[in-house]
Amino acid sequence: MAQSYYIFRSGRLRRKQNTLYFEQESEDGQLQKVPIPIENVRDLYLFGEIDLNTKLLTFLAQNEVTLHCFNYYGFYIGSFYPRETNVSGYLLVKQVEHYLDPQKRLEIAKEFVAGALFHLRRNLNYYRNRGREVDVSLEVVESSLKRLNECGSVAELMSEEGRARDAYYQAFNEILELQQPYTKRVRRPPDNEVNSLISFGNSLLYTATLSELYVTQLNPTISYLHEPSQRRFSLALDLSEIFKPLIVDRLIFRLLNRGEIDENDFESIGEAKGVYLKEGARKKFVRVFEEYLQTTVKHRRLKRHVSYRHLIRLEAYKLIKHLVNIETYKSLRAWW
Repeated sequence: MAQSYYIFRSGRLRRKQNTLYFEQESEDGQLQKVPIPIENVRDLYLFGEIDLNTKLLTFLAQNEVTLHCFNYYGFYIGSFYPRETNVSGYLLVKQVEHYLDPQKRLEIAKEFVAGALFHLRRNLNYYRNRGREVDVSLEVVESSLKRLNECGSVAELMSEEGRARDAYYQAFNEILELQQPYTKRVRRPPDNEVNSLISFGNSLLYTATLSELYVTQLNPTISYLHEPSQRRFSLALDLSEIFKPLIVDRLIFRLLNRGEIDENDFESIGEAKGVYLKEGARKKFVRVFEEYLQTTVKHRRLKRHVSYRHLIRLEAYKLIKHLVNIETYKSLRAWW
């Protein structure tokens, strides 16, 4: 079964015949080779300083393996997205058609936001039922949900989503056991421990979504909520919005409230304003993140258990059905 490989060490990734090897010098100067069966690789995450060449990239492309790179601080840099073999000109035309038509675009974008806000509300309700004072944030999220149908443009929609998320983040002071109050979301670079965790988790979710999009016929550069850009796969941003509160936020709540990650797991970025996760904490986060993605739920429609990772792919398939006019897209609302 294909799986994700996370490489934190520095070394060389190379192809030898039809096998993938990770090579690294040991402390006594001996070259150590670790074979990675290519048929078991879904995608690769590189966190260390890795040397590779075009021969390796060709090999990954032939085996349809995506590669995601992170810098020294654990910040996402970019992805190697092999040439797609599963393409459909008809679907591409439909994707573009729905982007160019303002009403069709808005209809899809509303569903992305509706799914995201539904899961924000779900998280807040979970903690309210456990005695946390999150009523004010909950009211804002609920009112934003009710106003979504009144939004007449994507810009209005994003403004409404931003208002709900700001209120949601204010509830973090009630949900999390923090020494310093959490004030607001800061991204580039994250300015405190919580923002650092959110940025890292969102990057992992974005790349996981991109890997799932790769096996579909969707073009990841044509999006509906975020503006398409030449330098990013914006459809992965759209779809991951639905899953951020469901996967990343719940994971952060667990890690911090159980003390599995604490203030000792962070460092500042030199003289620049910014905080990043130490390598040990990144490994811990990645391990739990993978566990979350492999968690299964009984799917009401398919009548079988599916993983969170597979739910992401199913979301892409639902979007395809909408684009080719088989079934109107309705984003995921967790029922479990």
